[in-house]
Amino acid sequence: MKRKLSSSTKPAIKRPLHVHNKSDKPDHIVFREQSLIQRSMETEQKLPTFMQDFFLYLRNAVAPSTRLAYLEDIVFFCQYLVEETSLTQAASVQEISLDEFRSITARDINYFIGQYCQRYTIQEAHQIRVMENHQRALARKKSSLSVLFKNLYRDGWLQMNITDGFNPIQLPKPQPDAIKRLDIDEVVHLLDLVETGVQLSEKEKKYWVKTRFRDRAILVLFLTYGLRVTELHQLNISSFNFSRGEFRIYRKRGKESLMPINQSCERVIRDYLNKERPSDEIVDHDHRDALFLSLQKKRMTIRTIQNLVKKYTALVLGTTSKNGFSPHKLRATAATSLIQQGFSIFDVQNLLDHDNVTTTQLYAAHKKDVKREIVKNFEWLDKESNDIDQS
Repeated sequence: MKRKLSSSTKPAIKRPLHVHNKSDKPDHIVFREQSLIQRSMETEQKLPTFMQDFFLYLRNAVAPSTRLAYLEDIVFFCQYLVEETSLTQAASVQEISLDEFRSITARDINYFIGQYCQRYTIQEAHQIRVMENHQRALARKKSSLSVLFKNLYRDGWLQMNITDGFNPIQLPKPQPDAIKRLDIDEVVHLLDLVETGVQLSEKEKKYWVKTRFRDRAILVLFLTYGLRVTELHQLNISSFNFSRGEFRIYRKRGKESLMPINQSCERVIRDYLNKERPSDEIVDHDHRDALFLSLQKKRMTIRTIQNLVKKYTALVLGTTSKNGFSPHKLRATAATSLIQQGFSIFDVQNLLDHDNVTTTQLYAAHKKDVKREIVKNFEWLDKESNDIDQS
């Protein structure tokens, strides 16, 4: 399957977005949300006008990031209709007619997801890019199209609900034993490494001397609270109220949550603020409230935080930086450690903001290792004793 890089896939000229924040949320969080909304609105302009009711549904039903993902999937599907099929005579996505959309069958969708999306190519000026989608990506595309066709049917644009005919997509079930996380001794090693700089190369130590308090605070917050990388990235100095012993984070779907600060976290954050973080006078106004700053005195990017975690965990695991653990693996480390310490699954679910307790139960499965050790060291019969049949 081949696709040309059409005009709709070329990057548009971007104009700066300025947001007047009237909410209680920090400016950078509101800016990110508004950027997603703006990109969604621009994506909607590429699609046929008969989908207007569907656009309205998305605005009120899902998070901004989900809305954008759905719209991009639908644009991709419509580009496929125009460039790869005879289901439409339209020259562009926006020109696809309602009658042509009504002619689409479940079989057409199954072929698109099961055949085309698994592997296709994009012809560019100097190269051909091969694109592949794994099962989760295919499942998301199916979900996007299911939501679209169900809404068009519900609103009377389509006479039939074809989604019942969509082929199922088998996703691998998460296995508790396959969950990657650090063991307790590896956590101790990690914290010792970031505090002393052992195992770092001479080049790495030149940067570590300038960022060791920051790096330690980041790792301790990940390991204590199981924060998502976006939650840590959004932290501000003003997020913390040390006198009340708490700090504010912003969860998925715009939820706010107050988290208590324990002594370890308060100490590493204060050390960073007092001993290492640049003073406000030399930090640009837009980044002055950001908690974690890069060496360029700007809010650390999510990619920088991810690379930092990978670098330190790779040294602990004895592997390359590319194969080090992501921040999400530290989230898994926090979850399993809390459960092994005896905390309730429901308490851990609340701390980590899991929508479903079954997600938290995956981490609880690691307690089987504890049970195995208990039984192994609690034998009633002597290992040297003979069987009854031999007596």
